[in-house]
Amino acid sequence: MFQKILIANRGEIACRVIRTARAMGIATVAVYSDADAGAPHVRLADEAVRLGPAPAAESYLKADLILAAAKATGADAIHPGYGFLSERESFARACAEAGVAFIGPPPNAIAAMGDKIESKKLAKAAGVNVVPGYLGEIADTEEAVRIAVEIGFPVMMKASAGGGGKGMRLAWSEADVREGFEATRREGLASFGDDRVFIEKFIESPRHIEIQLLGDQHGNIVYLAERECSVQRRHQKVVEEAPSPFVTPAMRRAMGEQAVALARAVGYYSAGTVELIVSGADQTGESFYFLEMNTRLQVEHPVTEEITGLDLVEQMIRVAAGEPLSFTQDDVTISGWAVENRVYAEDPYRGFLPSTGRLVRYAPPVEQADDDARVRVDDGVAEGGEVSIFYDPMIAKLVTWAPTREAAIDAQVAALDAFEIVGPGTNIDFLSALMQHPRFRSGALSTGFIAEEYPEGFHGAPASDALVRTLAAVAAFAATAEADRARRIDGQLGDRLQPPADWTVRIAGTDHQVNVSPDRLSVDGDDLDLAIAYTPGDRMITIEDEAGETLSVRIARTRTGFRLTTRGASHQVRVLPARAAPYARHLIEKIPPDLSRFLIAPMPGLLVRLDVAEGDRVEAGQPLAIVEAMKMENILRAAKSGTVKTVEAQVGDSLAVDAVILEVE
Repeated sequence: MFQKILIANRGEIACRVIRTARAMGIATVAVYSDADAGAPHVRLADEAVRLGPAPAAESYLKADLILAAAKATGADAIHPGYGFLSERESFARACAEAGVAFIGPPPNAIAAMGDKIESKKLAKAAGVNVVPGYLGEIADTEEAVRIAVEIGFPVMMKASAGGGGKGMRLAWSEADVREGFEATRREGLASFGDDRVFIEKFIESPRHIEIQLLGDQHGNIVYLAERECSVQRRHQKVVEEAPSPFVTPAMRRAMGEQAVALARAVGYYSAGTVELIVSGADQTGESFYFLEMNTRLQVEHPVTEEITGLDLVEQMIRVAAGEPLSFTQDDVTISGWAVENRVYAEDPYRGFLPSTGRLVRYAPPVEQADDDARVRVDDGVAEGGEVSIFYDPMIAKLVTWAPTREAAIDAQVAALDAFEIVGPGTNIDFLSALMQHPRFRSGALSTGFIAEEYPEGFHGAPASDALVRTLAAVAAFAATAEADRARRIDGQLGDRLQPPADWTVRIAGTDHQVNVSPDRLSVDGDDLDLAIAYTPGDRMITIEDEAGETLSVRIARTRTGFRLTTRGASHQVRVLPARAAPYARHLIEKIPPDLSRFLIAPMPGLLVRLDVAEGDRVEAGQPLAIVEAMKMENILRAAKSGTVKTVEAQVGDSLAVDAVILEVE
């Protein structure tokens, strides 16, 4: 067995590998860029080596620096995690040449599966179902248009070396191909150093299902059931679960056997995943097609671990050390249900724009492990740390397990309510809304789920009447506590004043009359039996009802009340003493300024293209600039027609959020 493992990665996956290695009694070495000098994975490892500046191209993607760090620290193995160098054949070969074990598949398997075009040819030869498409190289936009027309719209354009949702464009028409083909090439070149693009038929109402494989160096390969990864946004997975609510035992066997056949055809060992696109309209389960094989550990591997009881990182380490698998396919069993949500630094209320900044407050839910439910948080951040523009926006992975799918989803909702993050915007509200959505809970999923259910964007999960009444009560209770504290501070309210008992609470434009008395709590005349504990300054309130059900609510003071966040929505709540509330209608409403004449950076990022100059005429909807943030290109369009008056930014500028790029008059 290895004595010391270097983890050629960062963040949560680096922490994940370090924890397993430590449990196995193996020493660890972390590597870091300047942006990660104080990161948790650096502190968690036994040793740490600086690689270089913050950009990945100057640090985590420098194979020679990583191998030098392994040599300097005496590491006899390297675990690449996922992303960065994990699927580079050249890195796996360089490790072998340096005499360091690569904890992953053999280089020839990485090469065979790393090229999406060649991998589809291999899959077809191995008897695996493949999606109809054009697998040759495409020279230019005109050829791409011709091929797309021949295949039939809609089609998907994909970077050959792409992954993680990057380098992908869906085209419904020739115009979409003309606009998106070159952008797909650029993203492929920028993210993966390869600008080749292929085109395939887009299967409507598709489900994204993947098979987890595990093989050893002795020819043993098993499949560890499937994961449902259909809930995606811009081709980036958001929610994963295992097993899939759509897959039957017969489907699982057919998919698993085809995946194993493909792995065997390329001499695969270690952990790997075969991704499939499945027609949700075909209830026979026979319409599944090979998408790609990821020759590494997947981000969503925890849900497979939770239902199988296996530690996939440990299995990878043992396989790399030459050990045979200690179990066969017949030994693989499925227990319960697991759901994973990816907590991202993005603002769902602003079109899911990337968000960066310091984690002023970071308090994940308490982990638990028992027979009724398990809560697991895989992260690589800490309070006070920075979410930067240089790396992936994922903050943490929240995983819950329970005996049933419904219970696992309920555990997610409760855990998300208890997740505290202050600083960058996060998608926690959106994730909670997904977990509560009737269509998600029914299992009627497709990769278009988010686009179909939130066509106008996300504005918060709808609140039931019962929840609104509870929030009104919470707001009035908190206001009473604040007033009581104020009267106890000398000179603020005098010696004999008591806090008001009657409050008018406005939520979503509706006023509720709330009475808070020592022996009564009522909303609009109806008594509520709630146990509420709040001390001014608390950031979280836990409410228990008469049935023993609990609700966690994040609370923040505002000028006229509170912002209450729970069950997938943030509610701006105005709280006034009942005697003062009638006068509020006399307040002058502040009208926001008209910003439509400005092109404003919606997120922090790099201005990589500017298509207009001063004096140019523009039309509403016309592309004006491209801002790159967290490795994704974002096209900014004109809000109205006019003439460019001034240009305030230049290509290559780093833009802050809300920075003015140009003005149109």
